[in-house]
Amino acid sequence: MNNDIDQMHFLVLHVGEAHCVADWNYKHVCSPFTRIYYVTRGHARIELPDRLHDLRPGHMYIIPAFTLHSYECHEEFDHYYVHVYNESEYNVLEDFDLPTEIEADEQMLGYIQRLCHLCPGMELQQYEPRSYDNTPALSRCTLQNKRRGLAERIESRAIIYLLLAAFIRKASPHPHTKDERVVKVLDYLRTHLTDKLSLEQLADLSCMSGDHLIRLFRREMHTTPFGYLHQKRMERAQLRLATENVSVGEVAYQLGFDDPAYFSRVFKAATGLTPVAYRKRFRQSCL
Repeated sequence: MNNDIDQMHFLVLHVGEAHCVADWNYKHVCSPFTRIYYVTRGHARIELPDRLHDLRPGHMYIIPAFTLHSYECHEEFDHYYVHVYNESEYNVLEDFDLPTEIEADEQMLGYIQRLCHLCPGMELQQYEPRSYDNTPALSRCTLQNKRRGLAERIESRAIIYLLLAAFIRKASPHPHTKDERVVKVLDYLRTHLTDKLSLEQLADLSCMSGDHLIRLFRREMHTTPFGYLHQKRMERAQLRLATENVSVGEVAYQLGFDDPAYFSRVFKAATGLTPVAYRKRFRQSCL
């Protein structure tokens, strides 16, 4: 694992307190930013790809970026929310199996309340995800964050580190981090997503034969090196389509695809949407 905190660049997009009355019900949400919740009263549920998770008062919850999920709420439900955007190419959260839920205390609540004070005007105006899961909103919130005073931005980032540290402290490293040769290949793949890579390059890097590398990588990661590379490229494509005003062809080229049509087919297979449809979804105005 790299775990270099100097490569982490987290920004607060939204932070605030929400009071919901059986109206926090949204399906199939998937965003390029991480959500953190602190529940103060009531009950709701989040449906994740592997389970339905109850949200309880006195606990914090995290939903990493690009995690498909749905919300379900049938009563009064009060919570604080923090939406965190990672500007870095490096995402430390990928190296851990994070707990969705941790028990929180008054100190954590105090941190979030302090963050609300440091980020005036950054609360959600509407809770419907389509009102803030779009390119203009993301650009606007990023700019608003950076326009704050230096002291406020430094303290805000420190609080984000404290909140993430609370989850990482309860997390376990991914099993694939056991073998240093796999770790070396993983770090290389993450920093060379746009390069044209060959199995021979990766085999030389890991000091193994190509066949041995594939077997070991599959055992540790449950996919091949190029299967992993493909997954990360699709995540990067989602981020660029959501946040950058460049053509689909340019996104494809940036990620090492010579044929935009092939890129579109691969993207649809991974996300269920074509690149154009995916970008349109993020540019929708709130209904």
